[in-house]
Amino acid sequence: MDWTGHMCGIVGYIGPQQAAGLLTEGLARLEHRGYDSAGVAVLGSRLQVVKKAGRVRDLVDALPKRFAGKVGIGHTRWATHGPANDTNAHPHVSADGRVAVVHNGIVDNAASLRERLTEAGVELVSDTDTEVFAHLIGLSTADNLEAKVVDALSQVEGTWGLAVVHADFPDRMVVARNGSPLIVGVGDGEMYVASDLAAVVRHTTTVAHLDDGELATVTATGFTTFRQDLTTTTTTAREVDVDPSAYEYGELADEPRMFTEILEQPSSVERALRGRLDERFGTAHLGGLNLDPRELRAIRRVKILGCGSAYYVGQMGAGLIEELARVPADAEAASEFRYRNPIIEPDTLYVAVSQSGETIDTLLAVQEIKRKGGRVLGVVNVVGSAIARAVDGGIYLHAGPEIAVASTKALTNMYVAFSLLALQLGRVRDLSIADGKRLIAGLQALPTQIEEILKSESHLEEVAARLAEAESMFFVGRVRGYPVAREGAQKLKEISYRHAEAYQTSELKHGPLALISESVPTVAIVPQDELTDRNVAALHEISARRGPLVVVTHPDVDLGELDALRVDVPKNEVELDPILLTIPLQLIAFHAAKALGHDVDKPRNLAKSVTVE
Repeated sequence: MDWTGHMCGIVGYIGPQQAAGLLTEGLARLEHRGYDSAGVAVLGSRLQVVKKAGRVRDLVDALPKRFAGKVGIGHTRWATHGPANDTNAHPHVSADGRVAVVHNGIVDNAASLRERLTEAGVELVSDTDTEVFAHLIGLSTADNLEAKVVDALSQVEGTWGLAVVHADFPDRMVVARNGSPLIVGVGDGEMYVASDLAAVVRHTTTVAHLDDGELATVTATGFTTFRQDLTTTTTTAREVDVDPSAYEYGELADEPRMFTEILEQPSSVERALRGRLDERFGTAHLGGLNLDPRELRAIRRVKILGCGSAYYVGQMGAGLIEELARVPADAEAASEFRYRNPIIEPDTLYVAVSQSGETIDTLLAVQEIKRKGGRVLGVVNVVGSAIARAVDGGIYLHAGPEIAVASTKALTNMYVAFSLLALQLGRVRDLSIADGKRLIAGLQALPTQIEEILKSESHLEEVAARLAEAESMFFVGRVRGYPVAREGAQKLKEISYRHAEAYQTSELKHGPLALISESVPTVAIVPQDELTDRNVAALHEISARRGPLVVVTHPDVDLGELDALRVDVPKNEVELDPILLTIPLQLIAFHAAKALGHDVDKPRNLAKSVTVE
């Protein structure tokens, strides 16, 4: 059996109000993370559990009239092992019906624990690894809930964000974190727990982030934190600077969140630049790097690590750093990096990129680098997230909450962050003040230029409708354009489920040209730069083989007699053009998915924050 774990949502409540409505409302706010079943456990005069495959609204419909209790936990599950059905949904309950648990993460030794429990006479009812927690806690002979949970955790190998309620201890819940995010929200005479701020932000913005290996006892009046050896810790709650309305995500929203997030990009880019540009000296101010000019000058190499779209934008960033700072830079998938026993060099700057700041592969890569004495910066969007807390310094993206699974505005802000980092690195080296000022002017022009691209939406919708008809297509670009092509193909795959492959334009003749035909279109990224003529020549090779073409380019580029659908993008400085060339690809993917009738915000098989290996 493949124990790959869960990436899903946890919410908990304890206080004077009836818990059920608060739990289901919190779960609805976590729907963007992708899930296929949901459940709640409420502790009143007895422990009651209801769980359902399907949507949160199916769970709400299934709740009995009498479902009273002022303590409760809820969960949305994304099936990994064990199909999505009512039995495998969380919460899971002990054999005596007195313990309920919800869990995100993986139990690595679940198979041996399940065997041991079966031999001890426990009847396992689900296919999940999580069920073992409920039985281990239920079987513990310790005399308080904290010790019972610690007892169970000492037998489990793996990762967890865990919340536990027990009928014998109705005044509390115990929660634990190890590799899977968990926060405690402080209200007025009531307390919340959640795996994501989105679940509780309507009720409180005062939260405590648990560290790995930490547990908390949560009662209606407060919380205490401790380690697995039961020694206390000093984790405190802090006010988080967020706008609760930014998390509003109702079934009633007129437009998918992905679309509203694409439209937010002019203002999100402005936020990313605010207070970070030094026009007088033609450089950037990134105080969070925790590196002085001498330390910046001593950097000999930059290595960027991310997964999925964060990896592709890392490739764009690496190109930018090489071009502006003349420091060797490259990007690698974080998931691959940590498995190949990488050589960690003292004069290399490592940069971990993640919207959520919780991406498990990227977090584990950070921990590996730190273990070997490397210096790591984080480029993350979520304040207080695991990666943000693990790194030596970094750049917050300030994109605002990103709810749709497919990343758009956070990705654009990642590129802006890399532009600022490249500018600051370049200016302590050989980048002239004139070049610095030129790039600052370019960065300041981005919001208006993005607005211009968004105005061409109806044309992009037509292009998308044509592409959506094809079963398979290529995205091509070279040098600065290649990561743009990779990101464009990624977006289309993620939400339209069409096969899209990205290739370097120069590599087409080394194999893939064999696949070009009338039914395989190509989306080509052709910026106005030193490679324009070569790019256009390659498009003629595609056209000669009757391959339909969409060309994303700049207004002054002459495509000659080429038979192609043209998408023009405003011209910026060549170093900053990649981000503007990416924006139309977001809208093309969005409209292609819409034309095919897919749920744009919740693509099948994917989740927003990938917290499992």
